[in-house]
This record gives sequence, structure tokens and C-alpha cells, in this order.
Amino acid sequence: MKGESMNGLLSRKEVGHYQSEGFVVPQFRLSDDRIECLRQALDRVIHDNPNTRPEQLVSVHIAGQTSEGVRGNEAFLEVACDPNLVQMVSQLIGSDVILWGCQSFCKPPGDGMKVPWHQDGHYWPIRPLATCTVWVAIDDSLIENGCLRVIPKSHQPPHLLPHLKENRADVVLNQRIADSQFNLATAIDIELQAGQLSMHDVYMIHGSNANHSPRRRAGLAIRYMPGTSHFDRQLIKTGDDVGYTVDFSTRPLWLMHGEDKTGKNNFQIGHA
Repeated sequence: MKGESMNGLLSRKEVGHYQSEGFVVPQFRLSDDRIECLRQALDRVIHDNPNTRPEQLVSVHIAGQTSEGVRGNEAFLEVACDPNLVQMVSQLIGSDVILWGCQSFCKPPGDGMKVPWHQDGHYWPIRPLATCTVWVAIDDSLIENGCLRVIPKSHQPPHLLPHLKENRADVVLNQRIADSQFNLATAIDIELQAGQLSMHDVYMIHGSNANHSPRRRAGLAIRYMPGTSHFDRQLIKTGDDVGYTVDFSTRPLWLMHGEDKTGKNNFQIGHA
């Protein structure tokens, strides 16, 4: 089995690409053994959550039943704590790194749901708003099976665009950015082989198409914020306004590196 391709360190060019374009696909990749472990963990989580669409498995890194209705698996927490990932994230958001979320987006073959164009920060109780998402390809993520799509440079200037709310059952999120707010012609498809990853900014406009192919597309979105931001649990109420249940009031935080510069983040809530 192949190991990690490089240690977790972004090149100067990769850091520059993230800063200018809002995303980057590093040379680093996870080992075949690690990816196989994540596939097995995902299969167990899907089996343990028969009433939840596999595209909407929130907080999969938390073992046991959560207030968000998903029974997760510790294998996802282990990869989120990987020193290589934390080191790369620290190059982008600073040396104080806090893990606050981990969500699986698994699109089954044939009927995998679309993710409308959106900005992550629209949904999150973080102030100042700042997060780097590491998107890990558990399966090959290709155009044909609904890979991640981004609008380069849409993270600048850093502001949130209005989102329209639609009551639809055929999409992962029920809120989207109006087409008139960005130039779809500039969209880029981020195709990844299993084990590769991409990283994107909290203000980046992104989405993905439905999966009508015979191949599954599974990915893991790991969320890290800097220690200069506050995870304000009172800012967004528990509910399903995004299309599935989120409960930030009980969401646990992990200090991955450095310190909590705000002095406001609670690292006891949500931990067993």
C-alpha cells in the first residue's frame, strides 16, 4: 500500500494559490490504507443511519448518537486530527487551529443529490467568520459522479451574498445563491482521485452536480477555524433550516494547535 505522498507542508506556490483563488489542491495525499479505513467507517455510518440521506451525514466524527441525529465513527475524528492536515491548515489560517466540524457528503450512484451554489459561512455561527475546509476524496471524485465545483476568486472581497431559500427534497441544501450574483462560466470542476484533497475558504462559492452515474462519490469535509474566532453557540438556533438538522449548541470543539486567542470558546461542551 502507498503511504502519504509528502509530509503535510504546503509549498509557497500552493499557499499563494489558496490566497488568490480561494482554494488549492495540494500535492499531499492520504495513504491507501487510510482511505480504505475511511471507506469502511463510512459504510458503517450509512448502515447505522438508515433514515438519513448519505449526503447529509453531519458530525460523522462524533461516535455515538448526537443531538443532530447522526451516529458517527471515531475514524473520521482520527483523520481530522492528522498532524499533516493540521499543519497545512495552520499555513492558511494561522498557528492557532480549532476543529469544529466534520461532515460526509456521499452521493449514491444513480440518485446522488445536487449541492446548490452556496457559501459555507452563510450557515455557520463563527465570528469573525473564518474557516478552512479540507475536502478529502474517499472515492474518486469526477465530473461524471458529481465532483466539487468552485468559482475561483469568489472569496474576495470577503462578504456573504444573499441566499434564496427553496423547499426542495432533491438537493442537499435548501438555500442557494441566485445565479445573477456570480459568473457560472468561470466555474472549475475539482476532480480528485481517492486520497487526494482540496482546501477552500469559508467565503468561496461552490457546489456540485447530481450523481447520475453508476459510481458512488463520497467525500469528507473537515472544518477548521482559527483561534482568533469565536464559535458562538447562541448565534444560530437548532433546526433544519439548511435542509437537515444542525445543533451548534452541543457541537464539540477540539484545540488542534496553539491556543484559543478569544478566550470565549468552550472545549467541554459536547464531549463525553
